[in-house]
Amino acid sequence: MEKITVTDFDDGVTLIAINRPERRNAICAQTAIELQQAFAAFDRSDTRRVAVLTGTGDEAFSGGADVKNLPELWRCVPTVGIVTDKPIIAAVGGWCVGGALVIAMMCDLAVAAENAKFSYPEARLGFTGGMIAGLAGRIPHKVAMEIMLLGRPVDAERARAIGLVNEVVPTGQQVEAALAMARELAGMAPLVLQTIKRLVTETVLVQGPSEQMGRAQQILSRHRESADFAEGVAAFREKRAPRYTGR
Repeated sequence: MEKITVTDFDDGVTLIAINRPERRNAICAQTAIELQQAFAAFDRSDTRRVAVLTGTGDEAFSGGADVKNLPELWRCVPTVGIVTDKPIIAAVGGWCVGGALVIAMMCDLAVAAENAKFSYPEARLGFTGGMIAGLAGRIPHKVAMEIMLLGRPVDAERARAIGLVNEVVPTGQQVEAALAMARELAGMAPLVLQTIKRLVTETVLVQGPSEQMGRAQQILSRHRESADFAEGVAAFREKRAPRYTGR
């Protein structure tokens, strides 16, 4: 089974869905890579203007990192491993846990189903990637600390009240509502939308150390995964001069 699905519509909207319902859409190593690749293709397109990110089914947007196959989670976090100035909307149904909460909070807009529950239980589990600290720059400080330190789940209505999501809709309608929002954005001036997003993400929102480290990993990964890197290693092993192409 594919770990993600991508649906492109004629109106400039792209729907990207985590497709692991049997694991509550947990993000494994391959899922993170496929999400990053899907968003890279979205960003390169001249016709795709807005993306909606969701999870398959209504039980969970995502249960976070798959502990049986841990991912490089930074790869699929918007503005970190996912690099695009185009708007991204999260459509959250059911549980949104741990790293999935980080992903949802880093999207530009969010729609939640009535059954949505947001949770960051890492303090109880004994580990954290640290990127969740950015939550305190996006919702009221004391509420963010409650979510991060106490690990208490937040339901959809409270998520809207504190500014974590924009809309709450009946369960099962979150994707259609997010697509409607995306289509509204797709009819607007793309350069204006991209400029506003870039100004907000680069100059207004504070970047914590984990977010900065993730961005550095994203930059370095481009080199590690390049043809020139592979050529350099091959040339060294074969004791010949490398033939670099800048790709």
